[in-house]
Amino acid sequence: MAPTPPTDADLNVLIRARLAAIGIDLDQLPPGTAPDPETGAPGRDAVLASLRSFVRGTVASLAAYQPPTPDAADPEAARALSQQRVPILYPANSTEWRKA
Repeated sequence: MAPTPPTDADLNVLIRARLAAIGIDLDQLPPGTAPDPETGAPGRDAVLASLRSFVRGTVASLAAYQPPTPDAADPEAARALSQQRVPILYPANSTEWRKA
């Protein structure tokens, strides 16, 4: 039996919980999809829609990544392949961050 994909409400709970864990409260944003005319802050519904799209697309792709495995049972080749870097969204930013 295939798992059922999460609903928008399920993803909203996940997103809000993950953001709350790092101290971000989406209730500080203006309600709706329109940005605040004074501050330019995006609307809460627009932010949640964007984050739901991100979770449905990008996170699933990254979670499905499996390092390539060698065809042969050579332990040296398997060890080398196990040390490959995982794919990241913005490699240039990560490269600069590691230089610091």
